[in-house]
Amino acid sequence: MDVGRETRELPRTARGLRTRAALVAAARRVFERDGYIDARLTDITAEARCAVGSFYTYFANKEEIFAAVLEEAKEEMLHPNVREMTGTDDPVAVIEAANRAYLEAYARNARLMRLLDQVADIDEGVRALRRRRSEAFTRRNARAIRELQVRGVADPELDALLAATALSSMVSRMAQLTFVQGEPWELDELVETLTRLWTNALRIG
Repeated sequence: MDVGRETRELPRTARGLRTRAALVAAARRVFERDGYIDARLTDITAEARCAVGSFYTYFANKEEIFAAVLEEAKEEMLHPNVREMTGTDDPVAVIEAANRAYLEAYARNARLMRLLDQVADIDEGVRALRRRRSEAFTRRNARAIRELQVRGVADPELDALLAATALSSMVSRMAQLTFVQGEPWELDELVETLTRLWTNALRIG
């Protein structure tokens, strides 16, 4: 599978956007219900209530629409406006809000995240896509750590990218253990513990 470019150019008409969105939503339901390997394009178009021929106006194949489903979930899980939502520059409050937003989004997308792990194990293209997703989270968190270092509230000797990689991996792994594998951690307990580990590691406060 080649998912280097997740999707082609978006449609330019409102009708085209609606049809494409219906296909992506239908594909997600079919993938989560039947799995990636057993999902068929005819099942997706039937679920979306559109003709099979219409599918190829927007996507070349099953790989492209799977990438589009993942891209939609990624946009939700990146939650780029946490600072605006919290209304504060307090680093602990922002870290706590970011952890909570990520975990809640992961819980909502747990079936899709399980499917992503399964397909990535057998497909190099999806494995590369998953790496790019992880790198997007890590780069965002590294920028946040550098900002805290500049403000003088985080350990200045830490390599921001390495620290972000380690701490982001911790949060995503705990999300996977809890919401995919079924470890019995409560959301509030997870948020509190992960936030404390983040702030202790960065020597905040």
